[in-house]
Amino acid sequence: MLVASRDSRGWPGWKTFLLILTAMTGARTCAMAFNRIVDRRFDGLNPRTSNRHLPAGKISLPAAISICIGGATTLVASAYFLNPLCFYLSPIALFLVCFYSLTKRFTDYTHVWLGLALGLSPIGAWLAVHGSIQFLPWKQSIILPTILALAVVFWLIGFDIIYALQDYEFDRKHGLRSVVVAWGPKNALKAAFLSHMLMWGLLGVFGLLCRFRIAYFVGIVIILLCLLLEHWLARRRSADWVSIAFFKLNVLISLVFLIATATEIIFPWVRFKLV
Repeated sequence: MLVASRDSRGWPGWKTFLLILTAMTGARTCAMAFNRIVDRRFDGLNPRTSNRHLPAGKISLPAAISICIGGATTLVASAYFLNPLCFYLSPIALFLVCFYSLTKRFTDYTHVWLGLALGLSPIGAWLAVHGSIQFLPWKQSIILPTILALAVVFWLIGFDIIYALQDYEFDRKHGLRSVVVAWGPKNALKAAFLSHMLMWGLLGVFGLLCRFRIAYFVGIVIILLCLLLEHWLARRRSADWVSIAFFKLNVLISLVFLIATATEIIFPWVRFKLV
């Protein structure tokens, strides 16, 4: 959204901003609720997830279905008020964010599906601002958010593999599939590290194409350090360390990326003074 709106210092207007926010909230709510509904049997059997709302009886199945439908409706309605293109594409977004929850039953590459689902978000925000798919001029080209979307895909693949380490024994016992189950934890962590290095390289390409300068590249150096620490912690494979690697460091990576990008767009005088 910031990059798509950089001609106006990253701000697309209150209406567009709030509709992007509600669309994101609706999509995430729908996807998370759908995941809890279809996985409720496995969640109940897994000690790590047995206290979740459905298996623990904190919420009824009809209530969960209502939440799922409400999230889907929020996304579609937000897309409708954004522009026709977002509205027409919203069912595809819903399909991808929900279908991921079923993939662990038939493919080892469930992480790729989740990556594709989250990778839609930069493209969705871009289309919400521009309302059309363009290749020229460069500043309005769909190629820019597509590169960022690929970075999100590889970022997600890497940290979702790390997350799956927690359930390696459970998933193998119950026939649930993942790269960790198929390749073993050691090889899966190598794949996760490679994926994160690809993600980092794509962030660099994205910054160069956007003509960002010092603030952005300081940010991605910090992101690289976070990724290296994340993998060092993940190799210890204890639940506590995996939780830190998955949750806290990825939140930090998100914030650093947002702050670095926002600095380049909203405060362009900073980069000129630093160069």
